[in-house]
Amino acid sequence: MPIATPEVYAEMLDRAKAGKFAYPAINVTSSQTLHAALRGFAEAESDGIIQISTGGAEFLGGQHNKDMVTGAVALAEFAHIVAAKYDITVALHTDHCPKDKLDTYVRPLIDVSAERVKAGRNPLFQSHMWDGSAETLADNLAIGQELLAKAAAAKIILEVEITPTGGEEDGVTHEINDELYTTVDDALRTAEALGLGEKGRYLLAASFGNVHGVYKPGNVVLRPELLKDLQEGVAAKHGKAAGAQPFDFVFHGGSGSTAEEIATALENGVVKMNLDTDTQYAFTRPVADHMFKNYDGVLKVDGEVGSKKTYDPRTWGKSAEAGMAKRVTEACANLRSTGTKLK
Repeated sequence: MPIATPEVYAEMLDRAKAGKFAYPAINVTSSQTLHAALRGFAEAESDGIIQISTGGAEFLGGQHNKDMVTGAVALAEFAHIVAAKYDITVALHTDHCPKDKLDTYVRPLIDVSAERVKAGRNPLFQSHMWDGSAETLADNLAIGQELLAKAAAAKIILEVEITPTGGEEDGVTHEINDELYTTVDDALRTAEALGLGEKGRYLLAASFGNVHGVYKPGNVVLRPELLKDLQEGVAAKHGKAAGAQPFDFVFHGGSGSTAEEIATALENGVVKMNLDTDTQYAFTRPVADHMFKNYDGVLKVDGEVGSKKTYDPRTWGKSAEAGMAKRVTEACANLRSTGTKLK
């Protein structure tokens, strides 16, 4: 069962929360980066999440048409075939989707899965993200209610981002300021609008100073202990037992996070952590190394013919896959998911 069924995906998330670990969610943009992610999970003996952003889906759709749905569906179908060769379980997810792209990305993809479920099959994707962080919280949650109902009917989990993550992700930009911290009131309003599972399961990307992109440790003030306040505030309001964690949190903008910050986030209910920037670099770095060391082979310098063995994409592509796979295994270790794969 390399691609999780809805029931298995729910079990994966439950196991992560109970075990205080999280799944790396790896953004992919090609069949090769997909294999790198799968290989990294397999080598770490960890299950995981593969995700495609709107920009990634557009790239996958080809530069002639740049159709996001075509790109996402094509790679998802490919993943259903090739993942069978890896001894781990993965869920397929779509990353940040703002309001202006819902009708050309998430809504059509939910419809694809709804048709599959109607025919007695499993959904194509196991979860989708609605990023309403650029909207007012009221509008964000209103759209979230509509999408959650559609997702639940198609046996899909919805991810919602209720407050901004700093930096830039596929054209959605937020300043780095005090708005990067979700309040208990924000969490209470979310629980009131979306429920706590009875209306459909969802993952919550709350903000605790997170910033997308590249930054060094100490340059961004992360407060993962804030997640405990959100859990306790909602638990108390809804009569949950002491220590209950009503939310399944997602950690966005984690590049440069310290081990202590990650550990605190895991203790407070984070079950998924996104990786994109670091894995992009890990994929590209070996390619740059190959090109610099073999410039006279990959280029036809001074009238020479170059070397087919050095400019053959398979040559440097294998190194790129290995580099990214290694970074995925490191992420599994950081998030404590190493060795936790479903038996």
